[in-house]
Amino acid sequence: METPADSERKPRGRKRFGRPRLLIVGCGDVGLRIVARLRDRFRIIATTASALRVIELRAAGTVPLVVNLDVAHTFTRMRAFSACWIDLVPPATAGAGDARTRRLRAACAARVERAVYVSTTGVYGDRQGALLDETARPAPTSERAKRRLAAESLVRAAPVHASVLRVPGIYASDRLPLERLRAATPALRWEDDVYTNHVHADDLARAAIAALFRGAPARVYNAVDDTQLKMGEFFDRVADRFRLPRPPRLPRVELQAAVSPAQYSFMSESRRLANRRLKRELRLRLAYPTVDDALASMSD
Repeated sequence: METPADSERKPRGRKRFGRPRLLIVGCGDVGLRIVARLRDRFRIIATTASALRVIELRAAGTVPLVVNLDVAHTFTRMRAFSACWIDLVPPATAGAGDARTRRLRAACAARVERAVYVSTTGVYGDRQGALLDETARPAPTSERAKRRLAAESLVRAAPVHASVLRVPGIYASDRLPLERLRAATPALRWEDDVYTNHVHADDLARAAIAALFRGAPARVYNAVDDTQLKMGEFFDRVADRFRLPRPPRLPRVELQAAVSPAQYSFMSESRRLANRRLKRELRLRLAYPTVDDALASMSD
């Protein structure tokens, strides 16, 4: 829920029809949560790669724009739409850098005055469970995290007022690993398990809004909650809340053979992240400070 403080300041932007314009690039679930909070204050242009989502985005109160960020001529139309952006688009699945962000910057950055780029906490790499803040030097190991870090560098170097949110695993009542639990997919045993970080989708939407209003230029913020759980503990908490069996635990060697490479990739890095900047500089009061708080609020 948006706090009264969230209404105190508005970013500058060109006004038409009595409201400033806001462009949400890649308007999926989190984007729609942002829309629900800002549609009465902004004229929101929401991009999507799928024409099938146009009706949904229009019904949510946006002006939909179908854009393929891998095809340059389809997104040059965005130049004239807004001076304020929230970029939720992930990099492409291949390549050494982030061509999507590079193209966007080249085509549109001259018209953007204020922006938020949503990145990933994966840029920190594996820290063997250490507690980090934003001053820690990024050390990504996965190719997707390396592309995210490349995108961050482009955004922070651009001549605009742009902030970066580093985001961990996003969850909500409709974004829980219930099917995984029902399938009895194993987790790592305690001594092999990794620390993971979390943020509720509603709190991420509010963090993006706070960064748009209050974020410092080229500043990085860890958009994480206060939870410090190992991955298996998270699965256990969800299982207990929905009265499902807890996942079986396996040693790392056995688990690697039992799950897909994609699933295993999320079990190869361990870190804990501090969120002091999020709270102090962006003045965000989390609606769901911990996973336990969120689970307690959910209905079956």
